[in-house]
Amino acid sequence: MVEGKAASGLDGRPAWTLRGVTSNERYVHRSERDALAAKQEPLGRETSTRAALIPITKSEAWWELPQDERRRIFEESSHHVATGLEYLPAVARRLHHGRELGETFDFLTWFEFAPEHADAFDELVDRLRETEEWAYVEREIDIRLFREAGRRGEGPG
Repeated sequence: MVEGKAASGLDGRPAWTLRGVTSNERYVHRSERDALAAKQEPLGRETSTRAALIPITKSEAWWELPQDERRRIFEESSHHVATGLEYLPAVARRLHHGRELGETFDFLTWFEFAPEHADAFDELVDRLRETEEWAYVEREIDIRLFREAGRRGEGPG
């Protein structure tokens, strides 16, 4: 994962480029955002040698829903934020939006965690995939990465 201006300097190496931007949190209320911020730890922790990149495209049916209906499905029905809170701070995360950039994927979800939290991360993803919200996911790719402890790559942090 390469952020900012460094993303343009890949030295001509072949790369699969996915672009996204961080943005306002569209489906959370202030109390939820505050709860996430209180438990969320930063990306790039030395012990987080495992990562997952999950690009997601939602169906046109999702985007045709009014904002309040998407919010209802996102949290009141699917409990997306509440579920995620259960796995913080073990799993750090960041969401990038690609839809407004005309990208193939609407969201690029990036997660980092220590090896001992890999099962918890799998459980988190499994739980989210069983929700009403997930019925609107048209495409996803689950990419798992790891690095050796003590070695820093081109990731955030």
